[in-house]
Amino acid sequence: MSGSLCRLPAALRRLAASRPLLWVTRPLSQAGSAGDGAAGGSSSSGSGEVEKLVRAHPVVVFMKGTPAQPQCGFSNAVVQILRLHGVTDYRAYDVLQDHDLRQGIKNYSNWPTIPQVYLNGEFVGGCDILLQMHQSGDLVEELKKLGIRSALLDSEKDHGKK
Repeated sequence: MSGSLCRLPAALRRLAASRPLLWVTRPLSQAGSAGDGAAGGSSSSGSGEVEKLVRAHPVVVFMKGTPAQPQCGFSNAVVQILRLHGVTDYRAYDVLQDHDLRQGIKNYSNWPTIPQVYLNGEFVGGCDILLQMHQSGDLVEELKKLGIRSALLDSEKDHGKK
């Protein structure tokens, strides 16, 4: 696929961009700095710092680039899928800004690729798995468990009225 979005549904490619509420680009070594409520630490403690990031929010994405400017097609696809479901309140970490974070998240999940998606601190998978969950309807159910109502439910309801 070489980073292209040619296999993604047309709706994902056409989806208008909306800006997420928060994304973080601080190096992993600064992840616990004062002001965010987390304890300080160095990137050499890796797993503990990554654990804090994974559990910092109900929806966490480790990606290449930011939601506003994804730097690879797979990261862009994850952002588009979340937008399609109306999920804009999530934490996104740009692994291109911090080599320790990029390797640390791969070690933590035992998953070799980026992006990586976590729901309620649990590793879900990458772009391919999130896309499968979207297509099967499982993502709607997983979001519901987090108290997030997928925008697709409203879209289907509105579509049924026409």
